[in-house]
Amino acid sequence: MISETLDVIEAPFNTKAGLAVDGGTPVRTEPFPGWPIVEDSDRERLLQALESGVWGINGSLKPEFEEKLAAYVGTRYSATVANGSVSLRLALIAAGIQAGEEVIVPPYTFIATANAVLESNATPVFVDIEPDTYNLDPELIEAAITPRTRAIIPVHLGGLPADMDRINAVAKRRGLTVIEDAAHAHGAEWKGRKVGSLGDMASFSFQSSKNLASGEGGLVTTNDENLIERLRALRSCGRLSGDAWYDHGILGGNYRLSELQAALLLSQFERLDEQAARRDANGLYLNERLSQIDGITPLKRGGGETRHAYHLYTFKYSPEAFGGWSRERFLEALNAEGIPATSGYYKPIYRQPFFQRGDFAPYQKPDIDYNQVSCPVGEQACREAVWLHQSMLLAERADMDDIIEAVAKVQRAAR
Repeated sequence: MISETLDVIEAPFNTKAGLAVDGGTPVRTEPFPGWPIVEDSDRERLLQALESGVWGINGSLKPEFEEKLAAYVGTRYSATVANGSVSLRLALIAAGIQAGEEVIVPPYTFIATANAVLESNATPVFVDIEPDTYNLDPELIEAAITPRTRAIIPVHLGGLPADMDRINAVAKRRGLTVIEDAAHAHGAEWKGRKVGSLGDMASFSFQSSKNLASGEGGLVTTNDENLIERLRALRSCGRLSGDAWYDHGILGGNYRLSELQAALLLSQFERLDEQAARRDANGLYLNERLSQIDGITPLKRGGGETRHAYHLYTFKYSPEAFGGWSRERFLEALNAEGIPATSGYYKPIYRQPFFQRGDFAPYQKPDIDYNQVSCPVGEQACREAVWLHQSMLLAERADMDDIIEAVAKVQRAAR
């Protein structure tokens, strides 16, 4: 275990205990907690759904989960859908986004955030991120608004809530819809309020890696009765409340969640809050200790979040403090020490090939040349960020010390 005074960081490098990547002994050989975590309650819920004989529409488990999740988040309504990409797209359609209108999104996020806009025949407009949080920079939103702007999608990246006070203030002043992308942020809080209750709507993902998982699945939360009615119709072939089975009041598709997925979500949900608290505590500890290592800068806390969901634990890596070692060399050495870490997104969304080619068929082509788009902070994040996956933060405090010791060990060797 690392000492309380971080002596391991200052001690001279012991060549007999060299880096594992060079044949030395790794800091740890035990794996971190895997994901997803399977318990008896998961099997019991799945068996309940299996034996009910109702695996799709008209089951009781989806409404039960929707009610519990909405109550947890603090909204009146929620609607489950097939996945987190669908939840974003249906939220945009429910908001009335029209072809050719614009939606503000950050460049440093999973591509689904922008793709949902394109698949709604709207135009994603990239606004840069804050350098210390990697979340959408509220100061830059106003300058990106045009007469065609209709919505903002702030992403709570890695589980750190975006500055919803300032984002909502801009949206209210300019009459824009706010759709939170909370795919990373199950259980996160902004000034005591759960993420998912802070905008007009919020989109959640339950894909396998997410902090609340069912393999695939998504959900939209809202307090607006008209929006939830439209969302429920959009996900179920356009059937409005009270419609007969073969009546279809609006255009919609089959984007429903299955009862088997709802069963998994109900059992996983029972563990969410305890897991979220553990991740947050371990994240705070890592921040305190890693920030004492030259060249390692954890993303900022203290801007209003009262709980960070830590779907990703992210820090900035500076090669200058590691003898000029590239981030790739640092990651290779860190992984060899038993600390699975990655570089995450290696290019902003607008640098993806089809954005650069302007190839958006069969959807409407945006009236933007994305080759001319530049978000310097987002591009820097792609060069400097290091990620640790959320399940690592479910380990014990001593396991966090292994992470700290391994980073320090690599630095000693690099220097």
